[in-house]
Amino acid sequence: QVQLVESGGGLVQAGGSLRLSCAASGGTFSTYAMGWFRQAPGKEREFVAAISWNFGRTRYADSVKGRFTIARDNAKITLYLQMNSLKPEDTAVYYCAVARRAREWPPLDYASWGQGTQVTVSS
Repeated sequence: QVQLVESGGGLVQAGGSLRLSCAASGGTFSTYAMGWFRQAPGKEREFVAAISWNFGRTRYADSVKGRFTIARDNAKITLYLQMNSLKPEDTAVYYCAVARRAREWPPLDYASWGQGTQVTVSS
């Protein structure tokens, strides 16, 4: 049973930084892309960033390019999202996810999701 547990969310002022982590267990992740998504109140879940299983290939939503950095540590089976220059519009619940198919880049869909961690950015 795949388990993804996010942490690192919290309340931060605009312009501040947070680092989210996602600890994965119960599966084989070394050949799967992983990603971060977010969902703000009253809005649909949206893509934030994705990273491949090798060579460090990444993709970002236009809204976070240049401010957020996705990374993974395959030895620790952990996914990260470094968020800098945070804005009030970044306020959302952030979810990590594992791609449905191994060795697919970019991933077309995701099969496993965490429970999410709340990020609140005050103005």
